[in-house]
Amino acid sequence: MKKIICVLIGLLVIALNKPLLAKTGLPGLVRSGQYSKGILHSIIQPDFIQQSLDSIYNVGPYPLYTPELTPGEGREIIQGYCDLCHSVTYITMQPPLPAATWEDEVYKMINTYGALIPEDEIKKVITYLQAHYTPETRNQ
Repeated sequence: MKKIICVLIGLLVIALNKPLLAKTGLPGLVRSGQYSKGILHSIIQPDFIQQSLDSIYNVGPYPLYTPELTPGEGREIIQGYCDLCHSVTYITMQPPLPAATWEDEVYKMINTYGALIPEDEIKKVITYLQAHYTPETRNQ
């Protein structure tokens, strides 16, 4: 009996609100608001902004090659373990980092991202990065 009463109340509510919905003039519009007209399923793109030639910010040419790792002891280890998750370009395109930062980065890759580097190889990876990619040792 309760189900029948609930259904009747629901129909009554719908019947009373139908004239209110009809006043909007748009089928299916439940409440009025500020709606913009447009094509359904389209995204309006912003207008093209013309850049001036006298801008202050300028970017030089991007390299068209992937820099290789600096030759040295441990290079193959780096390529074997680091290249499993990401390109070694992430290493070569970094600015020169202090030695302590490289050590922190290696442990972050192991502890946070789950890099599978054995304990006896960790020091070799850190030593290679510190030997070739710090401000004091980076080849320009």
